[in-house]
Amino acid sequence: MSFETVKYETVESVAIITMNRPEALNALSLQLTVDLRSAIEKAIEDKARAVVLTGEGRAFCSGGDLREMQTMWQKEGRIEAFLEAPLKALHDLIRLIRETPIPFVAAVQGVCAGAGTNIALACDLVFAAENASFNEAFVRIGLSPDCGGSFFLPRAVGEKLAAEMMMTGATVSAERAANIGMINRVVSAENLMTETLQMAGKLALAPTASIGRIKQMLNASFSSDLAQQLDLEHRLQIESGKGSDFKEGVTAFFEKRQPNFTGS
Repeated sequence: MSFETVKYETVESVAIITMNRPEALNALSLQLTVDLRSAIEKAIEDKARAVVLTGEGRAFCSGGDLREMQTMWQKEGRIEAFLEAPLKALHDLIRLIRETPIPFVAAVQGVCAGAGTNIALACDLVFAAENASFNEAFVRIGLSPDCGGSFFLPRAVGEKLAAEMMMTGATVSAERAANIGMINRVVSAENLMTETLQMAGKLALAPTASIGRIKQMLNASFSSDLAQQLDLEHRLQIESGKGSDFKEGVTAFFEKRQPNFTGS
């Protein structure tokens, strides 16, 4: 299967999804949004055990496609037209990343702005090249954040820093993003994909059914009270205990060998 605006490949059990509009700094057109969703669905269909999300060229993603937004505005006579069905499609994409029970690792180079930043934050881990930069640029054009930014960013950096970033639209370097807990790791540009794929490969060998439950717990952790979170942990731990990976993990422990997890 080929996509108009996305490159898709697999390396062993890792799916690599590359936004491929380099001439537009991978700005999020409706077609790119549709292709990203389809590529993730293909990764699920291919039984990938981890996904790497990255961008072609000088940017990870520069945010929403303002040219397409303007064209739709002129066509429909309503400036907010782009913010209805196309934005819903983007938000459905964010839900898919968060609800798919396998790990997603973002490999960010160059520009990562607006919705692009929030797509990266929706991933479970974020690796960034030294030349990467991040911002919540919405306020610069009179918009408020979308794509989960108001959910993910304060959980990563705290309310006050999130407020500053969102209210000013200020750009932060990869080093600063790592220091404030926004991303996991900064690596050299030439080693970005190598190190990202090493991590994705490591996660793909892990008990990915357990990782899916970890995602479910993390999604709930800031909206649940302690009793609710303990109940969720209890229920999901029982589900994990019924899986073959738990049996394999215990057997491998006693046999003093590396476990061979299957994600079940």
